[in-house]
Amino acid sequence: MRRSVLEPPQIHPTAMIDPAAQIEAGAVVEPYAIIGRNVSIGEETRIGAFTVIGDHTAIGRRNRIFHHASVGVESQDLKFKGEESHLIVGDGNIIREYTTLNRATGAGEATRVGNDNVFMAYSHLAHNSVVGNNCVIANAAEVGGHVVVENYAILGGLVAVHQFCRIGAYSITGAASKIVQDVPPYLLADGHPARPHGLNIVGLRRHKFTKEQVREIELAYEIVFAHSLRVEQSIVRLRERFPNSPHVARIADFLEQAERGIIRPKKKSLPCSRREKK
Repeated sequence: MRRSVLEPPQIHPTAMIDPAAQIEAGAVVEPYAIIGRNVSIGEETRIGAFTVIGDHTAIGRRNRIFHHASVGVESQDLKFKGEESHLIVGDGNIIREYTTLNRATGAGEATRVGNDNVFMAYSHLAHNSVVGNNCVIANAAEVGGHVVVENYAILGGLVAVHQFCRIGAYSITGAASKIVQDVPPYLLADGHPARPHGLNIVGLRRHKFTKEQVREIELAYEIVFAHSLRVEQSIVRLRERFPNSPHVARIADFLEQAERGIIRPKKKSLPCSRREKK
């Protein structure tokens, strides 16, 4: 099917745009937006009023950036000395008002955002972090530097993520939680500091995980949390017991990459709600 021809970009006369910026067809730049040096804006992306797009920022197609967002501005890291670093944003993202997405620290380094993510109002993504695809960063959630947020993860409002942490795929973290260690995939995390409170059952159902797959994941976390095993021993046991499960392999891979340790329940078990037991 042949794609229809897009209109030229619509740029409000009050917007301030560096002459070297590249703005593709179908894009819209609203009043008083500021677009810096070496910026590229993809097709059908909309830049809201009073938004600032900092230097060395690449934004893909069909993104919606709301008014007063600050995207691609300099890192807040005290080690940042003005070097050329980047923010790279994929396609189909929603970036709500007053969100801040910072460039990386380090010459040639990049902060990266994938596709189809939602950054709600006042959320923050710090330098050198990586957000995958289909993630939700809720209102006023704060993601520190060098953090990795894997696909389909959800961070609730006012969540604070310590630098260098990893947030596993399909996990959900409750509002106002403090994350100081890695959150493995598929878990529901909550607290100050955050601890696991069972599986993200609702999320797994929404993503069409079968009952058998959910049970596999549950049994895998019994191995991780319910036994007095070192992480290395848990990994070996997971791979031996579930050699053909991609979901358990994801957990084992995550444990291998965990640098800050993983969140753990207070007791040696993975608590489940009554609804999950039915």
